[in-house]
Amino acid sequence: MKKIFSLVCLLLLTTVLLVGCGSEKKKLVIGLDDHFPPMGFRDDKNNLVGFDIDMAREAAKRMKKEVEFKPIDWSAKEAELNGKRVDMLWNGFTITEARKEKVAFSKPYMENRQVLVVVADSPIKTKADLVGKSVGLQDGSSSLDAVNKEPISKQFKEVKKYADNIAAFMDLKAGRTQAIVLDEIVARYYIAKKANEYKVLTDNFGTEEYGVGMRKEDKELVTQLQKALDEMKKDGTSAKISEKWFGANIVK
Repeated sequence: MKKIFSLVCLLLLTTVLLVGCGSEKKKLVIGLDDHFPPMGFRDDKNNLVGFDIDMAREAAKRMKKEVEFKPIDWSAKEAELNGKRVDMLWNGFTITEARKEKVAFSKPYMENRQVLVVVADSPIKTKADLVGKSVGLQDGSSSLDAVNKEPISKQFKEVKKYADNIAAFMDLKAGRTQAIVLDEIVARYYIAKKANEYKVLTDNFGTEEYGVGMRKEDKELVTQLQKALDEMKKDGTSAKISEKWFGANIVK
């Protein structure tokens, strides 16, 4: 009887260990806005490409995990993450104090500014010139937070919110807004292809940092990712990815 009891205990212990070993996810689902060049977007063949895409693929490989990219409604990103529909938010995700309350971040890997873009022949030179004007930006982005922090925004005619920056640029070109606010990295990448149509003003809405967002309870995942990112920076891999997309190493 004792032998049978011992055998049953051994089987139960083995099962628990097997379940425990298999509980770690082998695939990372990364949530992103797939209209956010050059961080993550669709190329002419509808493939997902971009700086953050390359960074995520390399990090996942070092973590010995498969990776799946899932386009999401960026304005509902925290709900997608904490609802466990994605495992990470990696797409030019700005670190803010408010977001830190809901999300665990990696260390910052890039700096960015919130810049003002106007059409090339616009008379607007500064933020003060936007009083009584319509300003566009992406809904759910840090651009909205940056604009709302400044008292002058209360004097804008309106702040129009868009699903993505492409739509914001279209309305700016059509004259439905007089300026748009967005990440400098994205703005300069987009404008480089349309140099005669738009310009970036010197005035801006502040500097910020990008990080990868994860669930607070996924502490092991945060540790694994940070180790991979640190290794990529140390061996020059992240610098090469940066040079591919920006022509320089701008990784923090």
